[in-house]
Amino acid sequence: MVTSNPFSSMFGRSPFQPLLAHIVKANECADQLLPFFEASLENDWESAAKLRENVTRLEHEADELKTELRLNLPNTMFLPVSRSDLLDLISVQDKIANKVRDITGIMVGRKMQVPASLAGPMRDYIRTSVKCVAQARQALEELQDLLDSAFGRNVADVMQNMIRELHVLEHQTDSQQVAIRRQLFALEEELPPVDVIFLYKIIDGIGELSDRAERVGSRLQILTAH
Repeated sequence: MVTSNPFSSMFGRSPFQPLLAHIVKANECADQLLPFFEASLENDWESAAKLRENVTRLEHEADELKTELRLNLPNTMFLPVSRSDLLDLISVQDKIANKVRDITGIMVGRKMQVPASLAGPMRDYIRTSVKCVAQARQALEELQDLLDSAFGRNVADVMQNMIRELHVLEHQTDSQQVAIRRQLFALEEELPPVDVIFLYKIIDGIGELSDRAERVGSRLQILTAH
């Protein structure tokens, strides 16, 4: 009787299939963030808690994929890129799901509500950060085409354009973060000091989400350079 490991079979198709499966989970995790934020604005903590449960489940599934990839990536395996680069990439991707878990955990735990005047800018800020994650996922999907074409120049150009767009989106979140922090600074005297501290923490966390997505793009640049 022959036993088969479904995860190992992914490597038979491509070493990037497990990485892609992982970033899909991270992307799905990030996609929970905007609905979660909207629920918090409505003070609907029951819905927010359910969305937080989704985040926790997806983050756990991403962790399992990360563990499986590390266990099923032999040192002797022929790969078009180095084993260490692949392990580094999965580690960077994993931080995306972890950051969404941290943000939603803090907000649910404290039942945090963003001041009404910041709601609109925060909504746009989250949307851009989540777009960064989606762009990182698309870039990884493009990498499969690069492999299929033996890193053909035209496809490589497409890849570089996608990573360039990721950098643009990340720069946009930086600008949004600066503007929101400035607005919060103007409101500090009206808010409880502890709330202000945690609001800054959430603002920074959303920025870190886009930073981590951009790092995925940077790692992909390294992979294609090799």
